[in-house]
Amino acid sequence: MLQAVASNAANLAARNAIENASYVFTSESVAEGHPDKICDRVSDAILDGLLAQDPEARAGVECFATTNLMVIGGEIRVKSGFSASKMEEIARHAIKDIGYEQDGFSWDRSKIQVVVHEQSADIAQGVDNAADEDGEGAGDQGIMFGYAVNETPEFMPAPLLYSHAILRSLAEARHSGAAPELGPDAKSQVCMQYENGKPVGAASILISTQHADGITQDQVREIVRPHVENVMPAGWMPADDKFYVNPTGRFVIGGPDGDAGLTGRKIIVDTYGGAAPHGGGAFSGKDPTKVDRSAAYAARYLAKNVVVAGLARKCTLQLSYAIGIAQPLSVYVNTHRTAEVDEAQIAKALQEMVSLTPRGIRRHLQLNRPIYARTAAYGHFGRPPEADGGFSWEKTDLVEKLRAKFGA
Repeated sequence: MLQAVASNAANLAARNAIENASYVFTSESVAEGHPDKICDRVSDAILDGLLAQDPEARAGVECFATTNLMVIGGEIRVKSGFSASKMEEIARHAIKDIGYEQDGFSWDRSKIQVVVHEQSADIAQGVDNAADEDGEGAGDQGIMFGYAVNETPEFMPAPLLYSHAILRSLAEARHSGAAPELGPDAKSQVCMQYENGKPVGAASILISTQHADGITQDQVREIVRPHVENVMPAGWMPADDKFYVNPTGRFVIGGPDGDAGLTGRKIIVDTYGGAAPHGGGAFSGKDPTKVDRSAAYAARYLAKNVVVAGLARKCTLQLSYAIGIAQPLSVYVNTHRTAEVDEAQIAKALQEMVSLTPRGIRRHLQLNRPIYARTAAYGHFGRPPEADGGFSWEKTDLVEKLRAKFGA
């Protein structure tokens, strides 16, 4: 009895420490024209093309980009074939849509080399021949994390959410012609001040954006400023000397001409901005039999429903898989001492509500559709579900079941 009382007291003390904490936490984002994001976009655009032709297609497509060159590699399996020229066409369209018509990297003049081959038979048999009622194993081993927190309406960490939103606003102005001086390549970073465990304003904001030659950094700063002010909540802008724009003093050379790009190199930008763990696997270019992608989406879906249901204010959920085995090896729920409900019981209830086999996830979230190119920039999470099934992992259709189960 005394041990239980001591344990409850320790949990309460830990919870109070979390709620009363004051600190600064930082997240960054990168624009659709960042070299790594160009590669993510092309990889996912090719995946969409494959799934549009064959919903059961398999893909692991990677891209590398540098000055006037993109190399597309990896493996695919698709009915009726999918030519190298088709992949090149998709890549050029994606690069054009992002806005690259520069001397050092252009949608129409850069060389694109395609070295894609058939999926490994050894990997395929592990997926196709699992000894499980679902008849399908995981496409790889690994650990995947999902996360949700109630500090924003999107149930996402605030510094990452605003980092994404600033760059999206700048991109929209560039595409519309409202800010023709801006180039496609950009990065953002928001240092968020927390008081009592809640975000209260930006301690500093950093924007680095590619721009046309011949304009001053003061001009760039004034182009950028309204896009930051319009995104940040009232009173959340930092002091002017903590608002940094292009601190190197010049950013004309950008994109793959300035820095090489690779698919899958911005996994923290893609997920939770460092506020939660990441299993290590990238998403882009991978079909949903690969649990690096589909199980990470499922983990976010479950964690978000837990928080929206009011079972916890914060939730991290981990899944683990073995290649060729359908059922997850483990399901772990951590509510960071913000829940009154037993975490093991939450984990059990979630597994009763949703099949977490690769096929079960794909069916439940309807992932075998061409919905992935849109995820390649500005985050895979915290986006509203779309009518055609895009961002289906952001749905909150388990909320009422969870509330009924736990009386929340």
